[in-house]
Amino acid sequence: MRTPTQRTPGHVDHVDHVDHVEHRTANGWTVVSVTGEVDVCSAPGIREAVLRLMDEGRRHFVLDLCEVTFLDSMGLGMIVAITKRLRSHGGSLTLTCTDPRILKVFRIGGLRTVYTFHPSPTEATHHPPQGNGLEGWPHVHA
Repeated sequence: MRTPTQRTPGHVDHVDHVDHVEHRTANGWTVVSVTGEVDVCSAPGIREAVLRLMDEGRRHFVLDLCEVTFLDSMGLGMIVAITKRLRSHGGSLTLTCTDPRILKVFRIGGLRTVYTFHPSPTEATHHPPQGNGLEGWPHVHA
């Protein structure tokens, strides 16, 4: 399912049908940046990349969707699955996205109000994570 690549600092792996998935750490958050399409073909590989990072002990994530060009229901399901896993491990998840087309998918899927969205990873990581940010999820954000 994955295309093997050399690992470099801050790099997770290339995933089929996604330009790339990278990660970096900022202010206690692991920022996972996805570029390209998040769909039935790519979602399992993205989920696997995040789960590997969790296996390394990371618990507080920003999923950067700013460069995502397409998101389908399988992509939404993958995000929910990651959220549930993080919640069960006392973690946090916040999302970055400003593309109205991608945000519309969250709205139609009934998930726009249960996630916190930031316009950029810089803004999402401005404050360090505190405690279990997913306790009580899914709760509605204003």
